[in-house]
Amino acid sequence: MPAGPFPPPPDPHHPPPPYTDGPYTDPRAGVPCAASPTHRAYPWLPPAPPPPRPHRAPRHAPLGHHGDLRRLRRAYRWQRRTATLTALGYFVLFLVLSAFAPSLMTGTTAGVPTGLLLAVGQVPVTWLAVALYEATARRRVDPLAELIRRQAVVDARREASR
Repeated sequence: MPAGPFPPPPDPHHPPPPYTDGPYTDPRAGVPCAASPTHRAYPWLPPAPPPPRPHRAPRHAPLGHHGDLRRLRRAYRWQRRTATLTALGYFVLFLVLSAFAPSLMTGTTAGVPTGLLLAVGQVPVTWLAVALYEATARRRVDPLAELIRRQAVVDARREASR
């Protein structure tokens, strides 16, 4: 047989060589191609995932690093200390006077023992502590918390649009 432009058909008694990771060679042209054949070797496998998008640095600092959170923590801490020291301070004062100034506590003021007046005075002082707690919350804590809530909503919308 005359030798033509195509190689002879494969011998059915000799298996073809195994695939390699090198470029695909067109058997008719004998030239390596850049791509593999157009058919997929394993059609039941899902397609390869798309390449990851390049990471963009956020334009704004993440929410957890804002100075507003530090200011909120500081304001809340101040609020707790003010209310706690008001109520407990008065109670400790009452105990100290009871222990170290019994003559003052047993003395009378307007016909009523001073110790009893100071003990009954704990109720209004506790109400004062609650009022201070609410006032500092309205004045310092609530505006900061609302600002952080609004920023969180904006940050969530920004992340959702990416």
